[in-house]
This record gives sequence, C-alpha cells and structure tokens, in this order.
Amino acid sequence: MSSDSETKYVILVPDGMADLPMPQLDGATPLKAAKTPWMDKLAAAGEVGLARTVPEGMDPGSDIANLSIMGYSPRQAYTGRAPFEAASMGITLLPSDVAFRVNLVTLERNYTVMSDHSADHISTPEAHDIISEMVPIAEQFGLAIVPGVSYRNLLVWRDGPENCVTHAPHDFPGEFIATKLPTGDGADVLLRLIIKSWRLFENHPVNKRRKRRGQGPANSVWPWGQGRAPRIRTLKQRFGISGSVVAAVDLVRGIGKYAGLDLIDVPGATGYLDTNYQGKVDAALESLKQKDFVFLHVEAPDEAGHSGQLDLKVKAIEDFDEKVVGPILTGLQEFPKWRILLMPDHHTPTITRVHSSDPVPFILLDSDKWDPAAKEPEVGFTEEKAAASGKFVEDASKMIELLLQKN
Repeated sequence: MSSDSETKYVILVPDGMADLPMPQLDGATPLKAAKTPWMDKLAAAGEVGLARTVPEGMDPGSDIANLSIMGYSPRQAYTGRAPFEAASMGITLLPSDVAFRVNLVTLERNYTVMSDHSADHISTPEAHDIISEMVPIAEQFGLAIVPGVSYRNLLVWRDGPENCVTHAPHDFPGEFIATKLPTGDGADVLLRLIIKSWRLFENHPVNKRRKRRGQGPANSVWPWGQGRAPRIRTLKQRFGISGSVVAAVDLVRGIGKYAGLDLIDVPGATGYLDTNYQGKVDAALESLKQKDFVFLHVEAPDEAGHSGQLDLKVKAIEDFDEKVVGPILTGLQEFPKWRILLMPDHHTPTITRVHSSDPVPFILLDSDKWDPAAKEPEVGFTEEKAAASGKFVEDASKMIELLLQKN
C-alpha cells in the first residue's frame, strides 16, 4: 500500500472517555449523559463492540493502552512509558540508558499527601521556569532533566538502574505518598531529587503567583514510568502504510514515532480542555492527502476524569464529539474511500479518578455504510450498547488489523 492508497484510515482516541454509571446522572455514564450526535450516528452505521486494551496483569496506563490501539502487543513491545516520551522529545536513548517521566505535582500536609498529579494543570511556560531549577541539581547526580509540556518532563539516567520501583502519581490522588516513594536500585538518588525540589520550589516566584490566583503550586517533582528504549517494527514495515500522529502529549507522539509515523505539531495543542481542536482536525485531514493513515488523540476526557469533576468529563466528551468527530467525518467526504476506528484507550472513572483495565467500547465504520444525512438514532453510543453488541476483541492490538482489513 502506498501513500496514494485509495482507502484512508483514521483512528480517533478520546483518552479515558469510558466511565462508570453515576448516581448524579441517574445511573448514566458521562458518555451516555453527554450530547454526542456524531458518535451516535457513527455507532448506528458501524460495528460496535468492546476491546481489551490492557492485558491481564499489566497496569492500565495510557502507555500500554495506546500502544495496543496503535497495533502493538504490550507484552512484547512495552519497556516503560518514558522511552516513548523521550522519542517524541527528540532524545535518542543508548541501550544502557533509562528514561523516567518526571511530573510536577502538588503535595499537601507538609509534603505527605498527593494532592494533584498535574500541579493544577500548570502552564508550559510556568513549568519550564520551575523545572529549570532542577537541571543543575540533577546534573550533580549525572542525570539530565528535559522540560516537556505542562507538568510532564523527562529525566535521562545514563547507565541507569533496571530494578527501581516507582508509582504513577495519578494512581493515588489524595493518598499519603509514604508507600508510593521510589524503592529498589537508584531509589536513594530519586528520593534526594524529590526532597531537594521541595526546598527549591517552595518560594519560587511562579508558585507565589499561582497561590495568589488560587491555583495549586508545583511544589515537588515525581519520577516514574522508567524504562529502556524498546525495539519496534514500524507500521510501514508491518502493513505497508504511511501515516501521521496528531497528539499533544509526548507519550502518544513517541509511540507514533517508534511506529514510524510523522509527528505533526499543532500550535495550541495542550493536552487539556483548552486544546486546539480545530488545529488538530485540520492537521489530520491535511495529512491524509499525502498519507494512508492518521492517529488522532485527545487527552481532555482523561484529565477531566482524573480531576473527579463530572461536569468537566461530560464537557470533554461533548467537545470531542462536536469539535473532532463531526469535523473529521465531514472532512473525510472528500476522499473516495475511508475506514475509521473510534475508541478510548481505557476507563478513567470520575468517581475513582484513576484508570481501570475494563474493556473499552469501540466503533468501526467503513465509508460505504456512512450516510451523512441519516437521522440521529434513538439509542446512542454508550459503554452499555457496546457490551450488548456481543462483539469482543480480547487483544486490542488486533484492532488495527480489523481497521486495515488484514485478517
């Protein structure tokens, strides 16, 4: 298949969109409660089902789940989250290097409780001002810290330890950090970095301004998600397709880079509810004029789920439907043939604020079955409808083969 292939392929990922029934919504999930006319029409015309994106026994992280959706078995390809983020940031890891994700977080009660894994969604310029204070400290230990997007940063440890145990800060909101601190090889160095960050950040001008505005301070670093560089065959090598990835977060961009996809930079793409939806859609559709495939990822539903704010979760889902799904379906009409797969990577229930490994709903549609003028169906796209369909894909890394009709 070449870049001028007749059929175009699209994967849309509303990160963390799947949820649980909520008493505040009369037993509906946020997806069911949200107004999603485009997804509803898509589901009515296409094939609906459930897929397991997180293999049994593995943590339900966005790294593992998005790796599955992009067509890779996590059991074979996964080495850790941070190496993917390093790839997106243009960092080449040597075989003995270990990369760590480093969050800027908000700790409470004298640095004993994880209040917010994102430092209240600190802006990228503010985050760069703060994390730069840690660069010379890390260098004293022979480590390199690289600023990223918002609260997301990277640490590279040359000849780093393999047997360190860390914990994702979004997995224990409101809990004491004592049992979640790094352990094992290299933990002493990471603990020293964490403690030193408290002293550096406490009276930082950025945090003083944030406190005056009623925002949570970025008062600690939190390393996690470490790993060495994986070995992955590209989608071009596997299926003969060319493609691009449109995403704000380095994790998904990095998975795409390992998959051999072009990384498209979209100004104003933030990984939150204020992201540049129109810019991402325009970039995806423009890419399809030259490429076979595009992977478009939106982080906002996941961040809303982590915040525990039900109204934001519903809004993020409605924004995804109105500002991504609708414009993509409209734009695809200029191509003779296309196939689209829409699925969240995992559940991020607002009631728990953490990921779960439950199978996720999906929609798979061929352009031949799409009628833009069709009426909105009475039954919309929901987790319940997907489960009731009886279609179940045990290994979501096979979903791309269903999309490409390779099986």
